[in-house]
Amino acid sequence: MKKVISTTNAPAAIGPYSQAIEANGFVFASGQIPVDPATGNVPEGIEGQAEQVMKNMKNLLEAAGTSLDNVVKTTVFIQSMDDFATINGIYSKYFEKECPARSCVEVAKLPKGVLLEMEAIAVK
Repeated sequence: MKKVISTTNAPAAIGPYSQAIEANGFVFASGQIPVDPATGNVPEGIEGQAEQVMKNMKNLLEAAGTSLDNVVKTTVFIQSMDDFATINGIYSKYFEKECPARSCVEVAKLPKGVLLEMEAIAVK
């Protein structure tokens, strides 16, 4: 059985998908982009965008009844590998111990022209 997770504390889906799905004790969070859910604005620069992505993911997971501490896998899509070290620095503030498995992939383009997107799988 699956349960759709939705919250106003993370950006609304911009297509035919759910913000997250809970199934079999896991939460599968769709890719979060750096849109401030309160204003619809995207922060300037990679630092601000990385912070917003992490806040959005944190809020989405909390709405699902779990947390960043329970994330087992992330995939980070970035516009430029030149931002890898900066993103790692911000990412490490949110995953301080027992970091999840992760893939990081440079992509040509992301929704709304943002610089990064992150999806996650967490245990409940």
